[in-house]
Amino acid sequence: MKNNTTQIDNTLRSMGIELLNTMQLATLEANEKDKDIILLSPTGSGKTLAYLLPVLMSLKPDCQKVQALILAPSRELAQQIEQVWRSMGTGYKVNTCFGGRPSNGEKRDLATPPAVLIGTPGRLQDHIERANFEVSDIKVLVLDEFDKSLEMGFTEQMESIISRIPSLEKRMLTSATDAVSIPAFTGIRNPIKLDFSEKNNELKGLKTFSVKGKNNDKMDLLYQLLCYLGNDSTLIFCNQRETVEKASNYLTERRVKNEFFHGKLEQPDRERALSKFRNGSCTAFISTDLASRGLDIPEIKNIIHFDAPVRVDEFVHRNGRTARMEAEGSAFLLLTEKEELPEFVSPLPTILTLPALASMPPKPDWATVYIGKGKKDKLSKMDIVGFMFKKGLLAKDELGMVEVKEYYSFVAVKVSKVNALIKLVENEKIKNMKVRIELAE
Repeated sequence: MKNNTTQIDNTLRSMGIELLNTMQLATLEANEKDKDIILLSPTGSGKTLAYLLPVLMSLKPDCQKVQALILAPSRELAQQIEQVWRSMGTGYKVNTCFGGRPSNGEKRDLATPPAVLIGTPGRLQDHIERANFEVSDIKVLVLDEFDKSLEMGFTEQMESIISRIPSLEKRMLTSATDAVSIPAFTGIRNPIKLDFSEKNNELKGLKTFSVKGKNNDKMDLLYQLLCYLGNDSTLIFCNQRETVEKASNYLTERRVKNEFFHGKLEQPDRERALSKFRNGSCTAFISTDLASRGLDIPEIKNIIHFDAPVRVDEFVHRNGRTARMEAEGSAFLLLTEKEELPEFVSPLPTILTLPALASMPPKPDWATVYIGKGKKDKLSKMDIVGFMFKKGLLAKDELGMVEVKEYYSFVAVKVSKVNALIKLVENEKIKNMKVRIELAE
């Protein structure tokens, strides 16, 4: 698989990228040596494009079967990889398969096999066992965020999938840490290892603080800290799903706009929460460690460890959500009166004393509007933008981020305009389709 300069140039032009970064260039160079590759790299570093370029170069235009398989530990990461592939403008078909939605639609999509198939291990194993697509022509396997897949208990599914693929020629594995040993079932032997992990790229712009309460209840401490931080985007980590929801309910009672996220949420609820955080409809996002990697979340100003992480790698992954690409960010550890810092926290954080009285965080400038049609209905981003300007009478600065999902869409609208907009479009059609349009609560 030799480097194809024209293919790369066309891809970068399609994506609006001028130059590949150091990691992406190193991956391309390693790919030319016809060896398996282990890429150690954090989320948000461009690793997806780094391995998708070698995938692209492996594809044969005359093959009408699945040629490359990419395993990801979460639905959101699988969708994110698909978005990057589509932005590359390759002309090759791609499909994504994951749990949390009916598999029949995926089966229909697989009837015309994609060149690249992306999915979570459980759902892909199910499709393979049901022979919904052929594996005989799969030459390239990517195990993205492999350490996370092991941590989430997908070992058995991954082993089953790999054992059924007879003709693999290239294996690529990405991981945020070098701490995991590579199991024999991956088939990886004598790989080229590229280390761009966070231990080699410390977050220079990160400042850490500890905030100690006067009792054993952290909820009010969290509220006080959010008041202190104002309306900067803040990602709050809890160790348990129950704590995530409890913290969200508490903040809602205090009239702080927030969204919560964990693995037991239904897919539409997960996508709605992420969209509202991405587009600025809320500035506080509460999650388990599921949000520490693999989610497409823009630059975040603050990380709050509501619960201290159990392991040092979790601490690193969480903090890695801020202070990226020369930006500055802050991480805050909340501690009860009798709680001590974990031993692995180094250097020691600055002690932050919160003011006794603080005003509530400002309300977000944006609200999210739900549209009950999406990609499957042939609805595009430009269709929605045109509709919002023409029928909703919005000015350009009153329309924010537009996200088109499979079966529905989310649109950010200035809070001051959202009620008037809902009334204006109440009985209007988009692309001749009657559609439900409402505030996304």
